[in-house]
Amino acid sequence: MEGILPLWKERGMTSHDCVFKLRKILKTKKIGHTGTLDPDVDGVLPICIGRATKVVEYMMETGKAYVGEITIGFSTTTEDKSGEVVDSLPVTEVPSNDAIDQMMQDMTGNIIQIPPMYSAIKVNGRKLYEYARAGEEVERPKREVAVHRFVRTSEPVMNNEQQTVSWTFEVDCGKGTYVRTLAVDFGEKLGYPAHMSDLTRVKSGTFSVKDCLTLDQVAELMQEEMIEDRLYPLEYALGDMDTKEMTEELWEKVKNGAVLPIETFSKEVSFPVVLMYQGRARSIYGEHPTKPDLLKPIKVLRTSA
Repeated sequence: MEGILPLWKERGMTSHDCVFKLRKILKTKKIGHTGTLDPDVDGVLPICIGRATKVVEYMMETGKAYVGEITIGFSTTTEDKSGEVVDSLPVTEVPSNDAIDQMMQDMTGNIIQIPPMYSAIKVNGRKLYEYARAGEEVERPKREVAVHRFVRTSEPVMNNEQQTVSWTFEVDCGKGTYVRTLAVDFGEKLGYPAHMSDLTRVKSGTFSVKDCLTLDQVAELMQEEMIEDRLYPLEYALGDMDTKEMTEELWEKVKNGAVLPIETFSKEVSFPVVLMYQGRARSIYGEHPTKPDLLKPIKVLRTSA
């Protein structure tokens, strides 16, 4: 079995839980997910199966889109609704739409984020959430992320009992963006502690909600021996790269991992390049690290039919 399965991850499960269950359902061990979704978050989670696991890293580079909710008035340890309250400030007046919209606009483009303590980022060989669970503080590395679009999609609503204000949003962003942190940083700009009170991923790379199957649907299709009809070829993960169809002569060299002269390709080709044979991706070639006139294989995808 080989291909990409756009899975609808349900709430209450980790991404690893999904992989564990799919290994049992699909009766194969070679499965990997393409980007962690927190247990409280549902949405699009592309899963790579068989040889498609070789393109996980390229799928993780793709853009993501989310719909969610920001609540100002208190912040939490995890930056979402599942954490313990660490700071609060009653909201006595609903911010204006113009103020919210302008601040959200100001947070688009390339911005700097500090990852949350409850995240899988590694510092000194340990994941940040491991430090957090042990009650340890550690300096977190700043990182630049890309936020392409960040817009309010509802009127802000006051919760008089909790003295908070919430509104929904949509965000399109690049890899590595923590939407939880966007919510917290937004609140800080507005002068309030804040957290992300709801989140759903609606797009990952080329896959959207309409493409997804639930775990139950996958199990049904597996029983009916129809699941392979719903898998996407691994080429879907390589759509942003240039491609080059090989001759049989070049294929004989590439399938043995040969280093190639850069003049093998026209100047219109940018690297890395996906080398195709008989319509299927076979290998990804890139510039040689020490020999500028040569190209070397950086990822071998298929060496046989």
